[in-house]
Amino acid sequence: MEIKIFCSKEWLDYELLDTGEGEKLERFGPYTFVRPYENAVWKKTLPEAEWKKADGKFWSSKVGAKAGWKMEKKITEKWEMEYKGIKFFASPTPFRHLGFFPEQASHWDFIEQRIKSAEARLRQKVRFLNLFGYTGVASLFALRAGAEVTHLDASKQSLNWAKENQKLNAELAEAPMRIIEDDAIKFLERESKRGNKYDAIIMDPPKFGRGPKGEVWKIEEMLPKLLSAVQKVLSDKPLFVILTSYAIDSSSLPLGYALEEMMKGFEGTIEAGELCVLEKSNDRIIPLANTAVWEV
Repeated sequence: MEIKIFCSKEWLDYELLDTGEGEKLERFGPYTFVRPYENAVWKKTLPEAEWKKADGKFWSSKVGAKAGWKMEKKITEKWEMEYKGIKFFASPTPFRHLGFFPEQASHWDFIEQRIKSAEARLRQKVRFLNLFGYTGVASLFALRAGAEVTHLDASKQSLNWAKENQKLNAELAEAPMRIIEDDAIKFLERESKRGNKYDAIIMDPPKFGRGPKGEVWKIEEMLPKLLSAVQKVLSDKPLFVILTSYAIDSSSLPLGYALEEMMKGFEGTIEAGELCVLEKSNDRIIPLANTAVWEV
């Protein structure tokens, strides 16, 4: 297993402007926001005056303030963002996120490149499954590459957002993409019984959540069961599997070991590491999540 830093340096609509003292200053299109980043145990580089220009700030309950967004200026409810020609909406959510995770851009690049290459080589459609798919940006890159996409999430609100994102991209608006509201493990168990298989799978399981029928998800209890269920829907010759976690923040190695165990019946390589973004203020690489990638 190799250790790698996953970092895209090709963003135009997003910038990590500065970090420090438990916070990060970011630009999302026309707006700048301050959000918590507890791992920033260093001083801020930019002067405080630059931070105070932010359009809004998300307060964490950990600092004793009322949790949630406080907007200093009026912003639109949602606005368009773009990465390498794929468009999607951004909007502040109650969970500090804005509808996508900029640090995952390197995975979007990988997904599109690997699917295009495989379809050109094999001359057949790649079946792509996005578990815990959220608002669907990764699914759109797979769809543009030509894959048959199944996008699953337990949140109806996230799925509606994913549908809006698809419509935002005219060339993909009518492309067939299965969008399913379901509990991930129950869906995988049914797919296994149906004999449905996938060549490429990406999953970003949450630390805690509830399925559409109130099913409780706790990553430390459910991840082994999830990976076992995923293993049963892999095709005979899978292309890649991506596992990302914001819940396991100590190291990427546990994800790598878990993926290694799941894929031990297949020949391939595993890279584990951190999803990062480049900080504009001093050119540092800032880690934001752990991930592991298996590919043939």
